[in-house]
Amino acid sequence: MGKKRIPEAVGEAALADLSTQLGTAVRYLLQRIETEFPGGTIELRVPPFGAIQCVEGMDHRRGTPPNVVELDPEVFIELALGKRKLDLSTASPDIRLSGVRASEIAKVFDALNP
Repeated sequence: MGKKRIPEAVGEAALADLSTQLGTAVRYLLQRIETEFPGGTIELRVPPFGAIQCVEGMDHRRGTPPNVVELDPEVFIELALGKRKLDLSTASPDIRLSGVRASEIAKVFDALNP
């Protein structure tokens, strides 16, 4: 059985009401990224709401993934909606990247908001 999907109308409603539906909004955006950027090169984590693997390339199956991006929920929402750009030149405690290809997540956020 596949993962339970968040319907688009429910996800969009959650994005309109982040103060009470942050978790649903995060899971909905993760679902969109996973669909639009399939693959296993990067593990994108937004604790405590979810984690996905995305971006074509290598396929990771066991243990700690080699490329991990961990974002605070509010930062993830801002990046996914194009309200903030991922600036890899400055350190930030709410954006954690590890692995040589983790920085490719910036292209994902840019592509979500052309």
